[in-house]
Amino acid sequence: MAELMIDAVVFDVLGTLVDEPAGLRAGISAFARVSALEAPGTERLLLLWQRHIEREQRRIVDGDRPYLPSDALDREAAEIVARTAGAEDPAAVASLARAARRLPPWPDTVAGLARLAGHFPLIGLSNASRTALLELNAHAGLRWHQALSAEDTRTYKPDPAVYRLAVTVAGLPPERLLMVAAHAWDLRGAQALGLRTAYVARPVGDPPTSSDRFDLYAEDLADLADQLGVS
Repeated sequence: MAELMIDAVVFDVLGTLVDEPAGLRAGISAFARVSALEAPGTERLLLLWQRHIEREQRRIVDGDRPYLPSDALDREAAEIVARTAGAEDPAAVASLARAARRLPPWPDTVAGLARLAGHFPLIGLSNASRTALLELNAHAGLRWHQALSAEDTRTYKPDPAVYRLAVTVAGLPPERLLMVAAHAWDLRGAQALGLRTAYVARPVGDPPTSSDRFDLYAEDLADLADQLGVS
């Protein structure tokens, strides 16, 4: 698009490039098998995990709790799930916590990143810790020129400091960066700092509201590449 002058693309990871609920669901199911649970209620346990992470990250952003990396929050979530399911074997809980690093990519993710990487520097910007992000990228086969963790800012998106990290590393004006996410709240955070924005639809994302005005709306990464004029 001629009117959208972009020099680098910044990607959210969790939910946008990898199917986070599917990976956590698989981890919870494996935990249930190992723990010989008859009726663990996987979807209910998944919701407990997701709500804990969302609530505690928000508390950290709001200054109501000292910073903890995503690994520690995942361990807390795994312990909550285990207690609720009535199984607390330490080894099984530790394995369950690592499910947050074993998330499958969406079907279009790997090819889409490869296509875009031939035309733009790609920056991953995730709330996942540095260690978790390394393992997550390797497991899902994600291709980056640079992967950045919110851990370096000791807060979480949508705190402006996280988006500022990408701007600083890129060495570009914010308006020359395109933030891509399946979460409208994430794009609003980037938009507030001056980044251009692209919403990519995912089944587990946070859809835009009628008041949102993002630069691009894409069905998937192939559609995004088409809109950016990438062959």
